[in-house]
Amino acid sequence: MFWYQQPPKNGLKLIVSSSTWSRNSYEDGYSEAKFEVNRENTDYTLMTIKNLTPKDEATYFCAASDH
Repeated sequence: MFWYQQPPKNGLKLIVSSSTWSRNSYEDGYSEAKFEVNRENTDYTLMTIKNLTPKDEATYFCAASDH
């Protein structure tokens, strides 16, 4: 599972990738302290954005890979 952020008038930025077999992998500038990802099974993933500020204004997307 991949989580992306798209700030207004900007392109997509990868926040984190997660899988059932490894730890969450955060991109530079992003952390679990701000973007918490819970993946309890292969069918359900939740990302929680903590302590929202105006800088967090964006559209957020998730994408899954089935392989």
